[in-house]
Amino acid sequence: MSLVPRRRLLTSSLLSSSSPYVTLSRHLCFNSDMPKKQIKRAQADQKWQVKPKIDAPCGSSSDRSVSVAAEAVKNQFGGLSLEESNANVQVWKPKAVSSSRDATPQKAGLNQRKFYGGEYLDDFNVDKSAYCQAQIRATFYPKFENEKTDQEIRTRMIEMVSKGLATLEVSLKHSGSLFMYAGHSGGAYAKNSFGNIYTAVGVFVLSRMFREAWGTKAVKKEAEFNDFLEKNRMCISMELVTAVLGDHGQRPLDDYVVVTAVTELGNGKPKFYSTSEIIAFCRKWRLPTNHVWLFSTRKSVTSFFAAFDALCEEGTATSVCRALDEVADISVPASKDHVKVQGEILEGLVARIVSSGSARDMENVLRDHPPPPFDGADLNLGLSLREVCAAHRSNEEQQIKALLKSVGPSFCPSDLDWLGDESADSHSKNADKSVVTKFLQSQPADYSTSKLQEMIRLMKEKRLPAAFKCYHNFNRANDVSPDNLFYKLVVHVHSDSGFRRYQKEMRHTPGLWPLYRGFFVDINLFKSNKERDPMALKSNDNAVKDARENSGQQGKDGLADDDANLMIKLKFLTYKLRTFLIRNGLSILFKEGPAAYKTYYLRQMKIWGTSDGKQKELCKMLDEWATHIKRKCGNKQLSSSIYLSEAEPFLEEYAKRSPKNQVLIGSAGNLVRAEDFLALVDSDLDEEGDLVKEEVTPATPEPAVKESVHKTEGLIVFFPGIPGCAKSALCKELLNAQEGLGDDQPVHTLIGDLVKGKYWPKVADERRKKPQSIMLADKNAPNEDVWRQIEEMCRKTRTSAVPVVPDSEGTESNPYSLDALAVFMFRVLQRVNHPGNLDKASSNAGYVLLMFYHLYEGKNRKEFESELIDRFGSLVKMPLLRSERSPLPDPVKSILEEGIDLFQLHSRRHGRLESTKGTYAAEWTKWEKQLRNTLNAHSVYLNSIQVPFESAVQHVREELKRIAKGEYKPPSSEKTKHGSIVFAAINLPVTQVHSLLEKLAESNPTMRSFLEGKKNRIEEKLERAHVTLAHKRSHGVAAVARYGQHLNREVPVELTELIFNDKMAAFTAHVGSVDGEAIVSKNEWPHVTLWTAEGVTAREANALPQLYADGKASRIVIDPPALVSGPLEFF
Repeated sequence: MSLVPRRRLLTSSLLSSSSPYVTLSRHLCFNSDMPKKQIKRAQADQKWQVKPKIDAPCGSSSDRSVSVAAEAVKNQFGGLSLEESNANVQVWKPKAVSSSRDATPQKAGLNQRKFYGGEYLDDFNVDKSAYCQAQIRATFYPKFENEKTDQEIRTRMIEMVSKGLATLEVSLKHSGSLFMYAGHSGGAYAKNSFGNIYTAVGVFVLSRMFREAWGTKAVKKEAEFNDFLEKNRMCISMELVTAVLGDHGQRPLDDYVVVTAVTELGNGKPKFYSTSEIIAFCRKWRLPTNHVWLFSTRKSVTSFFAAFDALCEEGTATSVCRALDEVADISVPASKDHVKVQGEILEGLVARIVSSGSARDMENVLRDHPPPPFDGADLNLGLSLREVCAAHRSNEEQQIKALLKSVGPSFCPSDLDWLGDESADSHSKNADKSVVTKFLQSQPADYSTSKLQEMIRLMKEKRLPAAFKCYHNFNRANDVSPDNLFYKLVVHVHSDSGFRRYQKEMRHTPGLWPLYRGFFVDINLFKSNKERDPMALKSNDNAVKDARENSGQQGKDGLADDDANLMIKLKFLTYKLRTFLIRNGLSILFKEGPAAYKTYYLRQMKIWGTSDGKQKELCKMLDEWATHIKRKCGNKQLSSSIYLSEAEPFLEEYAKRSPKNQVLIGSAGNLVRAEDFLALVDSDLDEEGDLVKEEVTPATPEPAVKESVHKTEGLIVFFPGIPGCAKSALCKELLNAQEGLGDDQPVHTLIGDLVKGKYWPKVADERRKKPQSIMLADKNAPNEDVWRQIEEMCRKTRTSAVPVVPDSEGTESNPYSLDALAVFMFRVLQRVNHPGNLDKASSNAGYVLLMFYHLYEGKNRKEFESELIDRFGSLVKMPLLRSERSPLPDPVKSILEEGIDLFQLHSRRHGRLESTKGTYAAEWTKWEKQLRNTLNAHSVYLNSIQVPFESAVQHVREELKRIAKGEYKPPSSEKTKHGSIVFAAINLPVTQVHSLLEKLAESNPTMRSFLEGKKNRIEEKLERAHVTLAHKRSHGVAAVARYGQHLNREVPVELTELIFNDKMAAFTAHVGSVDGEAIVSKNEWPHVTLWTAEGVTAREANALPQLYADGKASRIVIDPPALVSGPLEFF
């Protein structure tokens, strides 16, 4: 298999640059750290318009191309040498690195100063001569959100593999950070940033991996590798695992990278290598690869999922890898053993669907590319990453300088990417956001530019939660002129909902490129002229064709899109107890106390579906941890970045107490101390989302409603709604109802608009005074802060809480649809003399409702309802809109969307400042007037689509009555529980077994005598009759997992004899076949245990055949054998 990219793009030599691409500030954004002059200019460019639309490019670009001639930039490389020390040990010594800081700074030229100052951008007018060219510089795999449940994904994966349509690929999930490298000029990138400590550490570790692999040839190979990436416009993505960037589940024993993706960027849609191609590429360059398993048959893929379920609560790297090695069709070991470099604590597995030919391709690669040697394993490679960081702890910049100096010139010819250009203005790194606007308005110079414009334009129009951060490209500063500007763009998607919503748009827009994780783009804005006229350049038909060939296949490898993107992440409890339960719970423990911490970790375990036994073990351990760490640290919260300094010794001591504790903990001990070498990470920078600012699930008590609500409990009825949802009118109807809500519980209300001061503390006071009453909390409860206060009331006063929400389909990112918002606004603007002064006389009523609407932003309807059910155990939906209604009229939809756009613009500028104040006061006045006119013009429609209020009240009243009477069972929040598998067995129908015993007693006096006095006890004991096939403690995980292919299939069983004594009794079982394949039990004596005496375990029944042989048990032969059957199940 050729490792050279298959396509040679026609314009690659013209479009590539030999200059290293600049990496800029770690956390520069449009609205922070900008010079006042720039901020003023950026704000001046922001003008709200009715239904703003981005101008389409002038003229067609499909048949045009632009070629940017690369300036010949000569990189100065210092060589690396290996010198003999006095001890005759070869020591790695890089020569001096070319550094922008080492040389005497040259004063920036006039062009550069105007470029950095933003004058050139201000003067760059978008007209018919304005063009743009964009090229992806680095990217990781697209992020696809599966809409199916985990169980549905499993089922589909098994189905596809069973039919020969696909192969399941599984790899280890390492605990680290995403790191991407595109060559010495292409740059180094983290997940959503570049030019920081993350990328400096990544380059250092990657360079060290090369030296370890190539030894004395490293200098030459590093240069060749970087040249190869540059020449072929490629990017490699890695998991960067170190002990210097903060704690995950276990501090790694060594610092390393694992290659997870290889990408050809080219001039079109990025092409990602298959796993077999990645392994071939990495073995050629001696780069570290991951441990990969392939499952291409029904037997192997079902065995895999069964193996995970058996290990999900106690798996470690050794046990997991051993089990998967046994059940997989192909196992490709990692270049570096996880146990030796990371440790035993394994974060998880990633399973994804790949082509059916992947196994064949992998076999060919393994045959043609044997594992490479490590020529530098015995060399002294100089200071390690931890030693470098420990020696430079004054500030982050010093650490970065030291790391880059240790790397050598092949991977770091210049530190401009990290430290910037000293000759430039200190505030010139970030560019004005109008770069994006002008980029979208300019004519695309080639096909890939038009596709990137399409992506960004759609993201902005759909208001996806994403930032488009622009920076000046320092490495192209010498090429800058008023008509030729160079920038770098980082596309940062803030939440998974953004990927989810974009994915839906892809279904409706054929040819739309996917939204990538780690998304960096080089942008060039230029004006056409005689020397650079896109019309005069060669047509880019070939480039377009190439790009379309790269992206034209539906899905990948012929799979449909939904199937091609099937992927599931499977994490282990031994990892989650450290990260989610201990580390992420620190803030709750120290800020809210042990009780809140307990409810937090109980809720997490409930969400995961943790088995009852493990929950009890974890509760005991975590309560002890909370007491231990609070006593040791007092009120000073333990830092999450070094939490293992305290957690690891505690877990080690706890594990030593018993074998059960050791299994619970997984592995502990041999602590690596990080305090002395931890990298100095900026407090605002969080590349992976779990090092500094943990996104912690709020502490909540157990749901107030379990199976039902106890009749003697009090009840809080609250409303996560929006003004105009009719909560006050509903409360009034419920309060005045003669029959109340049942069981004679008093009903009272507290009207939020009439309460002076803070509302929810007043509700808490009322609950304490009347703990068994039903409280109607007549106030909108739109956010999690309020929900936590209600949960606290429930916990302290033994009260249940019931959320009542207006029923609505919602949008991709909001639980309330525009239809619902229109009705709420219409209702508010019909009100007069409202006690809260929110009615038709309110000049900013529309703004207020938009403010409430945005408090729910970020959750779709399913997520919104599931969270409420998880927190409170119940949910009542108040009917709002008729199901058979006609679509929202375009004028109504337009005025709402214009208001949403204006609200977002206003809130970015002024936060929560009233709409009557600030920059957009005049626009708000105009919009409020248009809103009233539009809604009034469509009053007939808005009235017609509403469910009659009386009907809605009746529905809510009946639901609340059921809850008050204790007759309510909460709806499922669709949490899937896989459990922890212990053994595989055939589950037999108990009634058939009892019938067989009765028949034997009728025909056999010995049996009748045995059953006398025992029948009731046997019926009590025999709640479940089964034939054990394999037990993971006795036979191993793989032995249990292999029965997965027959899961839930009916298996015939012949019962041929009964062996018994005065302590136990069991049937001998002969297990039959399924689809012609014999089901063979791993037990030496397959049997069905019927009964054991007090103090005798079921396991002791295995000895009955030997006891019979020794004359210590009796036997009754069943002739003819009794035939029963039951499903094969995991227990």
